[in-house]
Amino acid sequence: MFLKGKTALVTGSTSGIGLAVATAFAAEGANVMLNGFGDAAEIEKTRRGIEDAHKVRVGYNGADLTKPDQIESLMKECVDEFGAVDILVNNAGVQHVAPVDEFPVEKWDLIIALNLTAAFHTTRLALPDMKKKGWGRVINTASAHSLVASPNKSAYVAAKHGIAGFTKTVALETATSGITVNCISPGYVWTPLAENQIPDTMKARNLTREHVMNDVLLAAQPTKKFVTVDQVAALAVFLCKDEASSITGANLSMDGGWTAQ
Repeated sequence: MFLKGKTALVTGSTSGIGLAVATAFAAEGANVMLNGFGDAAEIEKTRRGIEDAHKVRVGYNGADLTKPDQIESLMKECVDEFGAVDILVNNAGVQHVAPVDEFPVEKWDLIIALNLTAAFHTTRLALPDMKKKGWGRVINTASAHSLVASPNKSAYVAAKHGIAGFTKTVALETATSGITVNCISPGYVWTPLAENQIPDTMKARNLTREHVMNDVLLAAQPTKKFVTVDQVAALAVFLCKDEASSITGANLSMDGGWTAQ
């Protein structure tokens, strides 16, 4: 329970990686602010479940992180509710796939706003309290696409490369402040989103489930294994420990060897 008394804000935490990270922090005693979209009843069930299981306080704010005024309201609620944001995880993201000359402008704007600009706003608003306390952790969910590219993902790759550079810059600016700033770059992660792609791909390409998983989804990952949300969460928890206090400005790959090629 080494995070007892601390507060973590995890964006995009109503499912997938974000939810696993938020739950792992709660298990270590942190109060948590959830954020994201989804069915209101399901989100409340999730919120209460984490709270009851780990005996911590768990809040929820459904701010649309493409809107700076809603980000400011989210950050203010964190301070009003819990005192400050000690751990900030910028995890919210969205994807769209199309060739650059056919890429819808509104999709480009959405991806850059949510995957990159939102992290700027949450970070700039969280840092003053972290500096006052002399302790803070900023963890950005990047991607293997922060290091390498794939066709038809221009906005996502641009945003994730941007997050990697933003991470390094803020790490240097806060290096003597007791704050660390890092990003985690997963490869393909096993989530409901990934699982739900399999039947359609099987049908479209006339492939077996095994072939879709190994030759399509995991084509770039030498291990031929999905990263799990719990693995990402465990790394996020480690980055909050004193033992990780010299890790800052790092882009930590967790991609089954994808970017080693």
